[in-house]
Formats: sequence, structure tokens, C-alpha cells
Amino acid sequence: MEKPEFCAAPDGIGAIVVGSFPITSGEWIPDHRHPRHQLAWSRRGVIGVAVGSTYWVLPPSRALWIPAGTVHRTGATRGALLSSLYVSPGGRTADWSEPTAVAVDGLLAELIVHLGRDDLPDDARLRAEALVPDLLRPLPAAPIDVPTPGDDRVRAVADALHGNPADPRSLDAHARAVGVSRRTLTRLFVADTGMTFDRWRTHARLRASLPLLAEGQPVSRVAHAVGYATASAFLAAFRRTVGTSPGRYLHGGHDGPS
Repeated sequence: MEKPEFCAAPDGIGAIVVGSFPITSGEWIPDHRHPRHQLAWSRRGVIGVAVGSTYWVLPPSRALWIPAGTVHRTGATRGALLSSLYVSPGGRTADWSEPTAVAVDGLLAELIVHLGRDDLPDDARLRAEALVPDLLRPLPAAPIDVPTPGDDRVRAVADALHGNPADPRSLDAHARAVGVSRRTLTRLFVADTGMTFDRWRTHARLRASLPLLAEGQPVSRVAHAVGYATASAFLAAFRRTVGTSPGRYLHGGHDGPS
């Protein structure tokens, strides 16, 4: 499915156009691709972008560079305002071939808003566009991958955990629920997702925590919501799995509010 670009700037002036439109709570734009590179950024609220089973959570401090032709879907857990740059391939911009998270500071945010104006003279627009490449600073943190199972039995377990990340049931209990032995479910999980059950559940819980953290919920509340008894246990799991704190992961090198 091709999602039309909502261009605030006339096409053909410079290499960059800006699309800005709201996404309501729970809305997901289905799989689509763009002929231009996209820098997906939430001017207000928190958005998510998924490429296959890989998922990024984007508060206003974080954007995602999506190379031209990349199939992706975009949504919001709460109302958000998506304000994207669409960049013609071949221009003086980032040459990343894979989706890449980018830090958004005050200057880049203001520049995106500035380029969204429809009354900029051509020379002013071109000067503003020339600043964009120097402001695209990639973030080192990788997305949290939660592979989607293909086997019906594994998918039933995955769906239960997506629906309730705090589900305390053991592997044995999940195996009984889908009518297989523990040994069979263990083998199926690894064969279908490349992860053990415990590792997959940890990734699913951590990914589920990101929208809550990005909305500013306290770490202790988020920890309980995704199945951890204490905030310290959650933070330890996050650091062990992702390699950094949730604040640094979401806010690009500095801890955000907890």
C-alpha cells in the first residue's frame, strides 16, 4: 500500500518536503512505502514505527530515518502529530541503508517546523534545507526486536503476552494452554523466533514498556505494568538486554524524566 505524502511545501522546490498530520490513539497506518527517504518525527505525542518485527518508539526527542522503499507501518498509542521530512534520494543527506534512530534536539525540531511553512521564499527554503544533514545524529541504541511467530501454537503464547506483558504464567502453564509439552514449546519457540521463551518474553516486556516510559509514566508503575516486581529488577533487565538505561535509550544520551 502506498501512503500519500502530505506535503506542506510545493513539490519541486529543493530536495525536502514536509508532511504533517495527526494520528489518533490506537491508529496504525498499514504497511506502506515512500519513494523518498523519510525522517519520521512526532511533534506532539509518541509514535511507533515497525519494519517487520522490528519496532521503534519515538517521543519528540527521537526520530527515525526510513530509507526510500522501506515497507513500514506507523501508529500511536495516544494521539500524536506526525511531522515528517521526505527527502529526495541522491541529495546531500544521510546515506544510511537501514532504518536509523536519530536524536532530535531543539534546533532540528525548529528546523522541521520551519520547513513546514508554505510561505518560505525559495532561497530561504534552500538555505534551511542545507542545515539538515549536519543535524542528523544517529543514536547508538538498537531497536528491541520481538520476532513474530509463524507457528499457531507459539503465536497463541505470543499473543497472550502481547495482550498482557505482566502475564506471570510459566512456560509449563503456557504449554498446557496450547496443548503441547514444555519440551515441544521450548523447541518451537527457538525454531520459530530464534529466541528462547524467556528471552522472547523479556524483549516483549521491554518493548511494551517503551511507550509508557515515553509518555512520562514513573518507572515503578511501568515495571509493574510489564511484569517486574520492582523498578530495580526492570532497570537491570533493560540494561542487560539493551545495554543502556531506558532514559538514555529514549532521549539520546541523557536520562529523561522518570
